[in-house]
Amino acid sequence: MPIYEYECQACGHQFEKLQKISDAALKDCPVCHKSTLSKLISAAGFQLKGNGWYETDFKSKKTTAATSGSSDSKVPTAGKNQGNTEKSKPV
Repeated sequence: MPIYEYECQACGHQFEKLQKISDAALKDCPVCHKSTLSKLISAAGFQLKGNGWYETDFKSKKTTAATSGSSDSKVPTAGKNQGNTEKSKPV
């Protein structure tokens, strides 16, 4: 069930309410009891669970350059460093 945010236009009271999607929007403020509530638009707070998501599969310190998107990849791409077979020495 989603959490909706409401704000009273009369007194400015803001609160959150856990409601079903099919439930009607609230109208009456729980503080001043006026019918001036409006639903606020806010960022959705959710977490992806299960296999296949970054948080659960690739967040270890042993990530490879290919999975982390690093540009310091150890595998040369086509056309890169061709003709240079000398290995670079650590500084």
